[in-house]
Amino acid sequence: MKMKKSQLLCGLAVLVLAALLPLFMQGYGNRLMNTALISAIAVIGLNFVFGYAGLISLAHAAFVGIAAYIVAILTTAHGWSPWLAALLAIAATCLCAYIAGRILLRLKGHYLALATLGLNVSFTIVASNWLDVTGGTNGISGIPSLSLAGVPLDDERSFYWFALAVLTLLAGLAARVRHSHAGRALMAVRDDELATAMTGLPVTRIKVAAFTLGAAYAAVAGCLFAFHIRFVSPEDFNFSHSIIYLAMLIVGGEGSIVGAVLGAVGVTLLPELLRGVGNAYMLVFGVLVLVILVVLPRGLISLAQPATYRGLRRRQGTGAATAVHGGRSS
Repeated sequence: MKMKKSQLLCGLAVLVLAALLPLFMQGYGNRLMNTALISAIAVIGLNFVFGYAGLISLAHAAFVGIAAYIVAILTTAHGWSPWLAALLAIAATCLCAYIAGRILLRLKGHYLALATLGLNVSFTIVASNWLDVTGGTNGISGIPSLSLAGVPLDDERSFYWFALAVLTLLAGLAARVRHSHAGRALMAVRDDELATAMTGLPVTRIKVAAFTLGAAYAAVAGCLFAFHIRFVSPEDFNFSHSIIYLAMLIVGGEGSIVGAVLGAVGVTLLPELLRGVGNAYMLVFGVLVLVILVVLPRGLISLAQPATYRGLRRRQGTGAATAVHGGRSS
């Protein structure tokens, strides 16, 4: 109880600090943080697929794009309310993910990764060539902004607070799923699919549920992306963005909601922090990711776990003892 209470107080403190952050930042900083919050929602969704169920999906950006394009088309070409368009976009994205999951999730390992990669590439090709609907490579502009209780969310600061509220709500929902019977079933499939099937659990149905739930979070992120940027194009959702989402989750810590948020924020802000290195950015970025994977194989979230430091001290103690032993032997 004390541990849960301290975690709750810590979470509330972080939430309050995050809510106050826009007051001390200018326009571009707030815009960058909005991008990080939207990415965090998408990465929490990917955590259901990869972190909990152990499924390698490289189609996550496609589900973000499906929702973003549906919102853009309905609000600009058909005059729909942004809220109704967002609801339909989320439902349609979940349906697409369910159908794709029923077809693809019988594959495993690198076969599944390649199949989902093909799905993302196919989406980009369709979005680039269906000129009458998607506008092709020119994209769709003029997407209206959201309004809440008559207050338009058309500036970076107000949109940040709304996105932070959505992220908090969805993170809380993800935590409930994580500790439910459904969450334990997902992790059972990840740990040992054969043993899970032998207990009578429907493995394929569990995988499809994880895929669909992850797509629902991606759809929310896609809707927010469309209302924030107010412009969508195929390049915003190509397969490289799916790889970036996966990198965010691995860097932050797969299987952890807090890790997903840390990874999304860190990888989003890192280009700005490395702006001074110029053309060497990609090299430095790759080295930093490699260092994190080697030193912290469970991601940045392991920095907050006491077991990490106990393990480091144990390895240091073992190394020192080996050096002393070797000195005596010589």
